[in-house]
Amino acid sequence: MSSFFTVPGALKKRKRAPITDRPKKRVATSKFSKAPSRPAPTPAPAPKKRVERDDSISGSDSESDAGIDEHEAHESSSESENEGETAAEKRLRLAERYLENVRQEVDETGFDAEDIDRDIIAQRLQEDVAETKGKVYRTIASELAVGQASHTLFRCNTLSTTSIAICAPYVYTVTKDRCLVKWKLQDLPANQFPQTTKKKPKKPPAPPRRQPTKVAMLKGNPKKSKEKNYQGHTADILCVAASQDGKFVVTGGADKRLIVYDGKSLKPLRTFMHHRDAVTGLAFRRGTNQLYSASKDRTVKVWSLDELAYIETLFGHQDQVVDIDALAQERCVSVGARDRTARLWKVVEETQLVFRGGSIDKKQKPGIDPRSLAHEGSMDRVAMIDDELFVTGSDNGSIALWSISKKKPLFILAQAHGLEDPLLPTEASAEKAPTPKVVPPPQPRWITALRTLPYSDLILSGSWDGYVRVWRLSDDKKKIEPVGVLGNPSSGLELVPNGVPVDESDDEGVVNGVNGPGSSHWLVKGMVNDIALFERGERGKDGLCVVVGVGKDHRLGKWKQIKGGKNGAVVFEVSRTQKGLEKETAVMKE
Repeated sequence: MSSFFTVPGALKKRKRAPITDRPKKRVATSKFSKAPSRPAPTPAPAPKKRVERDDSISGSDSESDAGIDEHEAHESSSESENEGETAAEKRLRLAERYLENVRQEVDETGFDAEDIDRDIIAQRLQEDVAETKGKVYRTIASELAVGQASHTLFRCNTLSTTSIAICAPYVYTVTKDRCLVKWKLQDLPANQFPQTTKKKPKKPPAPPRRQPTKVAMLKGNPKKSKEKNYQGHTADILCVAASQDGKFVVTGGADKRLIVYDGKSLKPLRTFMHHRDAVTGLAFRRGTNQLYSASKDRTVKVWSLDELAYIETLFGHQDQVVDIDALAQERCVSVGARDRTARLWKVVEETQLVFRGGSIDKKQKPGIDPRSLAHEGSMDRVAMIDDELFVTGSDNGSIALWSISKKKPLFILAQAHGLEDPLLPTEASAEKAPTPKVVPPPQPRWITALRTLPYSDLILSGSWDGYVRVWRLSDDKKKIEPVGVLGNPSSGLELVPNGVPVDESDDEGVVNGVNGPGSSHWLVKGMVNDIALFERGERGKDGLCVVVGVGKDHRLGKWKQIKGGKNGAVVFEVSRTQKGLEKETAVMKE
């Protein structure tokens, strides 16, 4: 009785020998030496000749077969050639392929190969390398029409807005009365009512919608502070962050709670009680669901939201940690209020770099009392420009530019938001007829909000002077230069002692259209507590959207009340200048 399992192995080998002898020799030689692998493509023309002979018989069907045979032969030859290449040869081959892809992209846009300049390819390479290394590679601050920005105020009967997070097209705001509100931003006017037919419409186009629409809202209950299973806030919500993929939204509050929500439905997923004091700052690692949280308990904690788990705690600050920021690398920067330090945490290496503030711009400025040049008492805000540069804002009104390679700031911009108006003699003294000598010198306004557009030269700051100021990083990356403001001072309004013009009109939902000469001036009424922004269109070709959180008082306390302030948020739509659009179009064509 014989079967497949009883046949001797030698017989089976002899039957397969005529089929497998030749491939075995070819594979063996290509594995140990590179030279014999080159003649391998020589048998490829054989199918081609056969196809040519059969062309008169089989017609067009054989042409497709020939193309497939040639493609397979080319792939097998390229694989065999790449088997023995060194690392340097592989890098060279990949670089040549990258340059060839760049040339093909340029050819597809309508350029000839002769028009390709080496400078264009060099610029593209420099941008790709800078983006990979986490360095500044885009200069867009000077290409924004800051003076022509439109604005819209929106709110929903809450107290001061303390923080804002954006995951386009959605905006998340948190307030002091324990509210988390999800808003949807409107599209640009050109995209709101697309024309579906070729016929010319008889009716005029509808006015564009600018005010965001409220999608969902959650409010905490202070009476449930003793319930351990309650998944909500029982005190002021101080910070909010949204993941880049929109999957998670996280809030932190004065009740020591850190709550993770589902980004779509705002359903609470998990409540963490690891912090021993109020949670004051949140930041996602760019492109991931790794979260960093700062707290008044002087610690920074690391979380993994993919597993909804706590990872570790970072110690080092000597005072409350009031703000934190992070980018793509596994590191973050935090500021410690009155310990006047900024710390760069390298999570993987388990190390930290300490940058000590407290310095002052000693240059005398004309028309400013030297007593108004206050020393830095508290470092309140931080924002990362790239993986090597970051900026901080302080209570003496200065914005400092730092580099991770130096312990002292590269540049200090003093009194970025100006000085408050001096007090009246009757306000400064309890005497019946006080003299002007008793009036103290005016003090600078704090930096209450600070934000950057990552990997670009754009910096935005806020205070309570009615402005959202726009700054740019200089070309040598050593200075901060002014660009303009998103809010303009209003004429003919009453000046209150804190220096903020007051307009008692309620302008919720009102859009000014354009801030420019001859238009109605407008300013941000209240204290700017947070700033969030994102680019519209590919590489920001449709401009920049800036959302500002405002309130009648500071996000961490009520020691500063702004008379006439509004609780809510403001959306600024900043378009690109014509020069910026032309430059961006040229870059996209490249």
